Formats: sequence, C-alpha cells, structure tokens
Amino acid sequence: MPKKQKTEETEILEQQIADLTEALQRERADVINVRRRHDEQMSQLKNHVKIQVVEELLPIIDNFERSLKHVPKELENNDFVKGVSGVVKQFEKTLSDIGVQRIKTVGEPFNPELHEAVGMEGGEGEQEVVSEELQAGYIIEGVVIRHAMVKVKKVPK
Repeated sequence: MPKKQKTEETEILEQQIADLTEALQRERADVINVRRRHDEQMSQLKNHVKIQVVEELLPIIDNFERSLKHVPKELENNDFVKGVSGVVKQFEKTLSDIGVQRIKTVGEPFNPELHEAVGMEGGEGEQEVVSEELQAGYIIEGVVIRHAMVKVKKVPK
C-alpha cells in the first residue's frame, strides 16, 4: 500500500509541476508581450513628441528664410547676414539629423499628398508641375508634418 500511495503522490506532484511549468511559460510570454507593447508605445510617443516639437519650430525657420530672401544685394556679404544664414543651415542640418526631410517642390510633379496648391500659373499641357515654392513642407519617416505650399503650372508630358 505505501508504494501505491507513493505512486499516486508522485503523479499528483508531477501534474502540479506540469501545471506550474505551463503557468510559468504563460507568464513569461505575457511579460514578453508587455515589453514589446511598451517598446512600441514608447517609440510612437517619441515620434509624436518629435513631430509636435518640429511643428512648433518650423515657423521660426520660415521667418529666418523669409528674412534672408529680402536682404539687399549690398548686404549679402555682411557678417550678420552670414551669421543668420549659418543659423538656418545649422537648423536644417539638425532637422535632417533627427529624420526630418524637406519636401522637394520646384520642378517636381504636383502631388496632393505632399503639396498644397495655392495658385495656378498659366501653361499648356496635361501634367501639373510645381513652379514655385511659397512655404517649405516637411516629412518625417514618411509622415507629412506640413504640406509644401506651392504654385502649379501645366506642362506637356
């Protein structure tokens, strides 16, 4: 009788071990899934914050660029103007370093996913091409932060 009882006890213990092993494996899988979800959410949050910050900074670069477009010829070599130009270049490099790209415009086919047409110039043809950039547009990792404001003209294909 003690041998039979030992066998039943062994079976019960082995079943408990199997149950606990299975529960442990499920818990490990849950932890892995939680970590993966957390990493994905953190990545999305970082991208969202990055986009928000860039959106807030774009008007600043726009104003610098506008000011440089209106510099009189006789002041183009002025140290102050060169300094402002250097700031613009540094700002553009910083944007590039964090993955922000300027949308190509002039000479490119008009693409409503990237460009916002605010004017149409005369021209004949079937293809719409960007003729002038009024405000730069930017993308980050394939997401448009701001559409480029452009003028469009029709040209032959």
